[in-house]
Amino acid sequence: MKLIVISPPGADPREVPALEAMLASGLGRYHVRKPEWTAEEVERWILSLPEAWRGHLVLHGHPDTAHALGLAGSHRRDEAGPHVDGEVSRSCHDLAGLKREMAAFPQVIFGPVFPSISKAGHGPDPLIAWDELPEVLSGAGRCLVVAVGGITAGRVARCRELGFGGVAAIGAIWGAENPLEAFIELRDAAARQTGRLHAA
Repeated sequence: MKLIVISPPGADPREVPALEAMLASGLGRYHVRKPEWTAEEVERWILSLPEAWRGHLVLHGHPDTAHALGLAGSHRRDEAGPHVDGEVSRSCHDLAGLKREMAAFPQVIFGPVFPSISKAGHGPDPLIAWDELPEVLSGAGRCLVVAVGGITAGRVARCRELGFGGVAAIGAIWGAENPLEAFIELRDAAARQTGRLHAA
């Protein structure tokens, strides 16, 4: 089962050392999501990292920056049309959008599936027919659908039961006293769902 770690939304002095340790411990995809940063700020931050890490980074927004720096891909939230270079993913938050994006993108991040750890009061939409989700996910085809929102090691198995092919964690990592330990718990929980380690 795929495991994605999403960055803290702003500057966090723990981020770079934790990212280095997570990459050394098997993390394959790290989503850089800095919604308040300009493209120039994001580019400057990425350029400060070892160049070898770029093949693991997926940038939220700024697809031109992702392309120019040779990152693993770009993630779209509101922009129309996928960027042609690298791994492309998309976010959505309702079943109609999920069906539409599964047909257009190779990877979709869907949620919040559980009450958010990092955003107080942010949780599953009560208007979504959650009992229909497994049937919708059964039609994902080649699209990998990743659960986000309140993802903890203890909830990974439930995500697999619902039909998700991966999980993305934010609060469980950055809200933890030790982000690396939190990552390892999630990594191992994801691996148990596939019978092998898959944190790429």
